[in-house]
Amino acid sequence: MWSMLRSTWAFRYFIVSSIKTEFMSRFIRSRIGGIWMIINPLVQVCIYALILSSLLSARLPELADQTYGYAIYLTAGILCWSLFSDVVTRCLTIFIENGNILKKMVFPKICLPLITTGTALVNNGLLLLAIIAVFAVLGHGVSPSILLLPVLTALTLALALGFGIVLGILNVFIRDIGQVIPLVLQIGFWFTPVVYVPSVLPDGLRAMLFLNPLYPLVSAYHEVLVFGRTPDLSALTGTALLAFGLMAAGMFMFRRAGAEMVDVL
Repeated sequence: MWSMLRSTWAFRYFIVSSIKTEFMSRFIRSRIGGIWMIINPLVQVCIYALILSSLLSARLPELADQTYGYAIYLTAGILCWSLFSDVVTRCLTIFIENGNILKKMVFPKICLPLITTGTALVNNGLLLLAIIAVFAVLGHGVSPSILLLPVLTALTLALALGFGIVLGILNVFIRDIGQVIPLVLQIGFWFTPVVYVPSVLPDGLRAMLFLNPLYPLVSAYHEVLVFGRTPDLSALTGTALLAFGLMAAGMFMFRRAGAEMVDVL
């Protein structure tokens, strides 16, 4: 594992330049550039807010004095979910899509998911800036607890990267994985309190939320961005252990199956 990390560090300029190239190539002929990356999640927020705001605003008594309280709650959850789903979705097919490059070039294969993660992080950073601007327009300020957001972002990335690497490797050998995971992500989205408040669920389903590793993360995003409070970091212990366990498993699978992956591709 340490040798893999050292080789990744040796190719750090390749990773950074690849992130920059991918970012620029996607919008080279676009009139408004990277703004397209934030339009989709913001439109999604607007749709859900228009449909569900009247139903769920009453479930947010702490934001009852704000006309757009539910939209603010929804936006914070989307920020976390979009980062997680973007990394997992991209990593799922990253090795298959770059099969020719893996056969022709010599570089650590772990660079590919890191490039994907870096690109997703840039997208999420732009979305965060847009969200802060929206909050300012809506009259919702941010508190000093926002300084904890980089920690939550790093944990979200670690969890997504762990899942993404493991699933991306498995997808090379079992292509059904690529068909199943998008469905699982759709179910996971509705099993995560992004567009609803946990209190709307029946007691049985609400208890099952603790089986979702994203639940404490999304809740922490809400605490920081919506309510301006310091989240209970101890509640993130299980998510952190799962994230680092998955990353360790992904590294182990890389070591064992790296050569076979190139042959299968």
